[in-house]
Amino acid sequence: MSDPKVEKEAGSTEPAQAPAPEPEKKKREYKDFGHDEDDKPTHAKVDMSQIQLKAEDLYDKEKVDLETIVVDDVFKLLQCDENGLTDEEAARRLELFGPNKLESEEQNPFLQFLSFMWNPLSWVMEAAALVAIALSNGEHRPPDWEDFVGIVTLLLINSAIGFYEERNAGNAVKALMDSLAPKAKVKRAGQWREIESSYLVPGDMISFKIGDIVPADCRLTEAINVSIDQAALTGESLPQSKKLGDQCFSGSTCKQGEAEGVVISTGPNTFFGRAANLVGQDDDTTGHLQKILAQIGSFCLVVIGIFVLAEIFCLYAGFRYSYRRGLDNILVLLIGGIPIAMPTVLSVTLAVGAQQLAKYKAIVTRITAIEELAAVTILCSDKTGTLTTNKLTIDRDTIRTYGPFSAEDVILLAAYASRTENQDAIDQCVVGAIGDPARARAGIKLLDFKPFNPVDKRTEITYLEESSGKLKRVTKGMTGIIIELCTRNKTEELESRLEADVEEFAQRGLRALAVAYEEVDGTDPEGEGNGFELIGLLAIFDPPREDTKQTIDDALALGVKVKMVTGDQLAIAKETGRRLGLGDHMYPAKVLKDGPEPGSRFRSLDEMILDADGFAGVFPEHKYEIVKRLQALGHLCAMTGDGANDAPALSRANVGIAVEGATDAARSAADIVLTEPGLSTIVHAIRGSRIIFQRMRNYAIYACAVTIRIVVCFSILAFAFKFDFPPFMVLIIALLNDGTIMTLSVDRVLPSNSPDSWDLAEIFAFAVAYGLYLTLSTIALVAIIIRTTWFYDKFGVTLHNGAHQATDHNDPQLHMIVYLQVAIISQALIFVTRSHGFFFMERPSVALFAAFCIAQLVSSIIAAYGNWGFTNIQAISGGWIGIVWIWDIVWFFPLDLIKFAMKATIIKSLRARHQAALAAQTAESGVPMTRTTSRAASVHESLYSNRVSFLRRAARKVGFGQKISMKPEELQRFSSIQAARTGSVLARHPSRPTA
Repeated sequence: MSDPKVEKEAGSTEPAQAPAPEPEKKKREYKDFGHDEDDKPTHAKVDMSQIQLKAEDLYDKEKVDLETIVVDDVFKLLQCDENGLTDEEAARRLELFGPNKLESEEQNPFLQFLSFMWNPLSWVMEAAALVAIALSNGEHRPPDWEDFVGIVTLLLINSAIGFYEERNAGNAVKALMDSLAPKAKVKRAGQWREIESSYLVPGDMISFKIGDIVPADCRLTEAINVSIDQAALTGESLPQSKKLGDQCFSGSTCKQGEAEGVVISTGPNTFFGRAANLVGQDDDTTGHLQKILAQIGSFCLVVIGIFVLAEIFCLYAGFRYSYRRGLDNILVLLIGGIPIAMPTVLSVTLAVGAQQLAKYKAIVTRITAIEELAAVTILCSDKTGTLTTNKLTIDRDTIRTYGPFSAEDVILLAAYASRTENQDAIDQCVVGAIGDPARARAGIKLLDFKPFNPVDKRTEITYLEESSGKLKRVTKGMTGIIIELCTRNKTEELESRLEADVEEFAQRGLRALAVAYEEVDGTDPEGEGNGFELIGLLAIFDPPREDTKQTIDDALALGVKVKMVTGDQLAIAKETGRRLGLGDHMYPAKVLKDGPEPGSRFRSLDEMILDADGFAGVFPEHKYEIVKRLQALGHLCAMTGDGANDAPALSRANVGIAVEGATDAARSAADIVLTEPGLSTIVHAIRGSRIIFQRMRNYAIYACAVTIRIVVCFSILAFAFKFDFPPFMVLIIALLNDGTIMTLSVDRVLPSNSPDSWDLAEIFAFAVAYGLYLTLSTIALVAIIIRTTWFYDKFGVTLHNGAHQATDHNDPQLHMIVYLQVAIISQALIFVTRSHGFFFMERPSVALFAAFCIAQLVSSIIAAYGNWGFTNIQAISGGWIGIVWIWDIVWFFPLDLIKFAMKATIIKSLRARHQAALAAQTAESGVPMTRTTSRAASVHESLYSNRVSFLRRAARKVGFGQKISMKPEELQRFSSIQAARTGSVLARHPSRPTA
């Protein structure tokens, strides 16, 4: 069941009776799927005793075709033989090549914690704390301990949440390292022994058998009926038969047989190790949420910086303020202007969202991935085990029958000819097709069984049928072999039909399994039968999961395009795509290197990648490259997978999703781990993430508006009225606001039907409009209180010492009135930013409304009873509290009108300009561009480095000095390049003198 083409000459099965020549019939080729004849091994065309090969020699196929050189030449290249290395030589090579394991670096937890306090938002918090404790001295006043403690507390809370998130994220490289086989059987100095696999070196002779994990990349020197499962590494759904000279990858599992091989690559240079290094590879992306934080932070910093400078010049140079008085005003801007709790609020929102997603069996290992999942435009999905079940199945709809037996009879007879214990993948799927495995031996008595072997390529059973007492024989195997055995009822028409069926199966990516049957005369189970008759052809494939098609349809409805990226062969990928409604515009991985063919409808590789429904035959670097190119086109990519081979792309993708049953390596590289089979959970996760995104967007508008509102308002009050607001009261406003806003994490919002994106221009535009309006509401109130006696005349309220108006612009009761007015209307703004229509049309969550009520109750109590000696405030009467509440309510209602006016004018103009720029870019490049914020650059992005991308630090780069360079696209030649690279190192450090 593994040989490719079998040529046979059709003709009579009887001995020739006469010498009369007959016309020669055409040779038939049964083109079974995916088994082309391997190229014959060749010898190197140079003297292999001269090991001093240079890189250009190793790539020169005229001298050494590294893909096909015989094992003998590999031995010469690696300076070893079948007796293995000596202990001394092994120790020398261990020093030379390093241990056969993946190294990871540990980071000091304390330094890791401190690293969260190193970004511009934190710098402003720290600067405000320093101003409060260090600079606020002099003029016979103590340092501002109250502000200092409050600021430091918020800073520590924010850092603690980030630190906790990072320390709990899985370490992908460690999981990959743990997947390596811990022990290995190795021949040293002619003696077999068991050692730690980390001590293996290139040139070692190793041995492994059924159930073992291959400890290092090797070329086989002996192979007895070997079958290797490398699905977790390459994505191939079937175990691969291996023969002498083939390569086995480190981390793959031996499913059948025994083998010996020579190690050609260890540790970071194995196929497995390269995957690990890709996971830990530095990339040029900053976490998406970090980019948004960077730009919001920059916006707030610019606003604060402008007004701090203005205050320094105006208050000190113009008004000749004393040192402490001016510093208090600046402190108000620093504390109130920066959204100091933004990282904390967003982290809590994401953490609560992660708990909600857990109800849908999605475990979030990097909480910022939730925000990115809401913006995902393309889902790159692995096939084997993700879109499909990774269990071979008989496709009942395509079974072909050629004799008197029905399709179900053919399956049952094929099950007779299968093992019921110690099964290989084919036997397991055939027996599984009959439902109850006991039926495979029910009603028959087993007399003789011949298991599959690479020479005969078939299985055979001879049995006694208990109901009739007859001896019968069934065989199943590769089509060409089985039809060669058949002598009964074999006609030209039958062979033509069989040839067409096999070719159809191959084109559809289905593996053909032929079944033949004969009866045996007498009672001798080894006796001759009456001749095999072909009775059926079974189609074997890896079926899609039951819910996958619906999941893909749901994803498309949410505006997310799905692309299949698989290590399996092109025909299989196309067939799976057709069955899932995914499409069959799929291409082999080589197009990623060669680009579109001349004359094709694609002008560039990027255009082809965007149009493709999938790619087949890809290796880890290909998956990584596809994701990287899509990201370069402005798309946010999610990647699903289940094997170690998916880990690099899972790590590179904006959102890596490990499906149920994934390997530890895939789970650790992923951002979201599914604990239920299939992809349906992803749709729930996308919807859930869009709800969470809406909550964060609402908060972002609110936070920026409050920055404008605080900074502009108190600067104008200082310039116009020499109004000195107490810094501690701004801290109280911030604490109450942020405490309330935490409940946004459970607010009621509706998800969008298209991918979300951060349009910061819109957010800032809304923020400026709301902020300036709220500023006006406060300045108007203060101006009336200072300039007129209107409130005393109408309501009989007075200020400190019975004053009818605030002749003292820093009246402690006026400070309290301003505190209450700012606290109430600033927090009420959230009800406007969270709604798309009128605020009363979209009901908030009970938690948000209750938190608002409690916060305003606290603010009102502070206003009524807050006679605090350490800050310049004094309690106000109930009359003033009522006046402030009514004032805020009157100013609150027009906020909705401002929102609608902004949408009809400025926001509409911004979106039109955005679409025009997108159209111009598409016309110029010919490739549709999706301009997400991940393309927007910020000068501060690097300062908001992705806190959970610690994978970069975890993978240690291991180099051999002047390594042979290898482009990622050349991984198909990986085995040869490994051997060549190892040989070149040994050439520079020979164990024997060169001739």
